Amino acid sequence: MVADGGVVPELVPVRMLNEFVYCERLFFIEWVQARWAGNEDTAEGDYAHRSTDRQVGSAPPPDSIDELRIARSVKLSSERLGLVGVIDTLEGNDGGVVPIDYKKGAPPDTPAGAWEPERVQLCALGLLLRDNGYECSHGEIYFAQTRQRVRVEFDERLVEVTLDLLTQLRATAAADNAPGPLDDSPKCPRCSLVGVCLPDETNKLNRAQVPAPVRLMVRNGDSRPVYATEPGSTVGKSGERLIITNRDRDGSRSRSVRLIDVSQLNVFGNVQVTTQAIRELMRRDIPICWFSHGGWFSGIAEGLPSKHVDLRVRQASIAADGNLDLARASVLAKIKNSRALLMRNARPRPHEAIVRLKSAVAEAQHATSVPSLLGVEGAAARTYWSHFGRMLRPNDDEIADFDMNGRNRRPPLDRVNCLLSYCYSLLVKDCTAMAFSVGLDPYMGYYHRPRFGRPALALDLSEEFRPLIAESTVLTLINNGEVAANDFVVRAQGVALTQDGRRAVLRAYERRLETELTHPVFGYRVSYRRAIELQARLVAAVILGEVPAYEGLTMR
Repeated sequence: MVADGGVVPELVPVRMLNEFVYCERLFFIEWVQARWAGNEDTAEGDYAHRSTDRQVGSAPPPDSIDELRIARSVKLSSERLGLVGVIDTLEGNDGGVVPIDYKKGAPPDTPAGAWEPERVQLCALGLLLRDNGYECSHGEIYFAQTRQRVRVEFDERLVEVTLDLLTQLRATAAADNAPGPLDDSPKCPRCSLVGVCLPDETNKLNRAQVPAPVRLMVRNGDSRPVYATEPGSTVGKSGERLIITNRDRDGSRSRSVRLIDVSQLNVFGNVQVTTQAIRELMRRDIPICWFSHGGWFSGIAEGLPSKHVDLRVRQASIAADGNLDLARASVLAKIKNSRALLMRNARPRPHEAIVRLKSAVAEAQHATSVPSLLGVEGAAARTYWSHFGRMLRPNDDEIADFDMNGRNRRPPLDRVNCLLSYCYSLLVKDCTAMAFSVGLDPYMGYYHRPRFGRPALALDLSEEFRPLIAESTVLTLINNGEVAANDFVVRAQGVALTQDGRRAVLRAYERRLETELTHPVFGYRVSYRRAIELQARLVAAVILGEVPAYEGLTMR
């Protein structure tokens, strides 16, 4: 929204004045960085405006104002004021006009009858009317819940406050960085952008002491991924539902899911997606992830890219040379999580390997360059994979079927590596989708070097989650007997999953993402699915300079 050199657009939407008075950081995130997320309150507000969003009636010019009865959704602008806005309802009143602004809820118990952000927004609409030649001395706020109108006089003091706030707004919009978050404010919990802003997390990372426990800030929506894995299936749209139709020798079988319950669509192999479905998913910012029949992550499709250009510009400068601090935090978390997984599950416990991994943590902490960090990580990985088999406890009659000899891929040469590759592909997919949703470019990393076709940042984000999600899912599948030898197809060139095997992996993987843990830094409970989002947003906050350092997610 803000051009190069901090130039603010000539016309500021009147609604942004409301946001600015409520919270300067909210305004900056929503308008300057163009980031948005809805919640129940915003949906309720949209519902309250359902009748005023349609243009109804005509708004005659000032010299014919006596003809005005009522008009809805009237748009006005003023270059002198630098404002543009839409008046929900405009009514005539003794040669003048009265703007009416619709709000959800009930009027507050205050002397003015309305909060300051609402009164300033209404006054700005009144100033727009005056600047366009209309007589306007007051406005009204209509509260939908109680169907009450509250009168707001446009006196000199309110006009002066409104114009002064408009000047402050422009100065804030022209700044390089967002204002700091509110501190333990009652405004934060119900703000729709609280999961983007991360006020408590940002404040905690910016100071040594926190007076009270941190609240959960990342939104925890009900939407979930949808998987279309049957060859020859078609994914379409009907009304507000996504329809997946499977065609086989016994005829067609369909299942449907509400679009509001879909967080992403995952398409495997020869599955068709209709144009109508693609367009609707893009409109809703729901990513479509394409996989090969065997589970190789092929690509992702979304709507328009994030408007948060400043974040991508700063990310590009980091990707050019790498970022040792971010890379070190990711590698440290990965090694610590690998070590914790061995300590919990390996039998007999490999004491020598655990000691070597502890030494690798110390070496990574003192690494002076990204290449040296790569060397430390490589040595730690060799130690870890040489003992990974000790964590596998399949049924006695299938021990030979789930034997492995180190990590191998492209193609995986045994069943364990087949499961690992499949789960890694799912994890990188989720990290790619999350990078897009945060506004980051998944191909510009801070540790993995950007190369053609490689989502370097998604790989960076996935490092600390590999033991926590992907490898833990594989252990669960094998040790709980959720996959068996007949769930795989063994070929001369490698091992692949059958259709039933893929379904079993997807169930276990999604179950793992829903598992909750206590965040080691912030102390609240969060699912692994939300933890990926939280860590991605913290990476963005570090890139923007909003927090001093990144700390990876580690297993307790």
